Amino acid sequence: MHTVKIGETYIGDSHPSYIIAEIGGNFLTFEDAKRLIDLSLNVGANAVKLQTYRAETISSKSAVYDMPNTGHANQFELFKKYEIDFGLHKEIWDYCREKNIIVFSTPSHMSDVELLEKLDCPIYKIGSDDAYNIPFLEEVALIGKPIFLSTGMCTMNEVRESVSAILGKGNSDLVILHCVTNYPTIPEHVNLKSMLIMKKEFGLPVGYSDHTIGTACCIGAAAIGANVIEKHFTYDKDAEGPDHMLSADPEEMRQIIDNIRVIEKAMGDGIKRPSEGEKITRINNRKSIVSTQNIPKGTVITKNMIAIKRPGFGIQPKFFAEIVGRMAKDTIKAEEPILWDQV
Repeated sequence: MHTVKIGETYIGDSHPSYIIAEIGGNFLTFEDAKRLIDLSLNVGANAVKLQTYRAETISSKSAVYDMPNTGHANQFELFKKYEIDFGLHKEIWDYCREKNIIVFSTPSHMSDVELLEKLDCPIYKIGSDDAYNIPFLEEVALIGKPIFLSTGMCTMNEVRESVSAILGKGNSDLVILHCVTNYPTIPEHVNLKSMLIMKKEFGLPVGYSDHTIGTACCIGAAAIGANVIEKHFTYDKDAEGPDHMLSADPEEMRQIIDNIRVIEKAMGDGIKRPSEGEKITRINNRKSIVSTQNIPKGTVITKNMIAIKRPGFGIQPKFFAEIVGRMAKDTIKAEEPILWDQV
């Protein structure tokens, strides 16, 4: 499978899941952004992500939201409230470089890309609203930087077209993110297995961009093969703003990351064999052929003289019938595992 390199980190099946703390929409000031960046570092995220847009280029003035996290709201007005200017972007980029954490963003228009290019944005995340915006995908692909393509609201055929558009411009540094564009998403609608279908078809890293409440779906996604996990992140789930309610707070994010790292250790290489720790328990806790009584030297062994019991260092149970009728070469003590050189 193709791998994607971000800085000194690789994304792919033989590498740890890449964890993104999505902080976009959860701050309006540098102090709040800095707080979220510090918390992201503390919980062990690989990167922080924000959203780069201007109300005038992302939405018409007639577009509306009607979702649990926003209620019935005018999209243009909401975007206008939460858009951030170049100055705040630069402060965030400078701080992340100082703190040595990757920062990138989701642009919504080529003017946003131009802003981000001034900051040398290392990755471009394509939001689900632009997942099938082929002209935009082609333009971003031509920049030649890694792309994380979110696929909320897409059919598989639409994903195929979008992936083809990006690859067709010579950019193979692509990660496909499964996503459900409901805020919040209920577990019954998550459909994590679609990640595996996309990984198999495209041979590219896949991930999961989460909008559920809680930690389970992110951990489950990593367990079945997500190479990237993106989760909205907040310092306070009750803070004002549309995304705080479905964001992980620091404790939840730590649980997600810690559990994913445990799962990665537990996955192993897939070869079925006794673990290192089972080498002793394999001897002590398995069963073998054991004498049920003292068997004097020269005695022909009968079925009632032997049984299958723990421990496991004697003759294996599968040879039980073969031992019956053999002669004891030496005296065999009761309740002792029988060895081949004794019969």
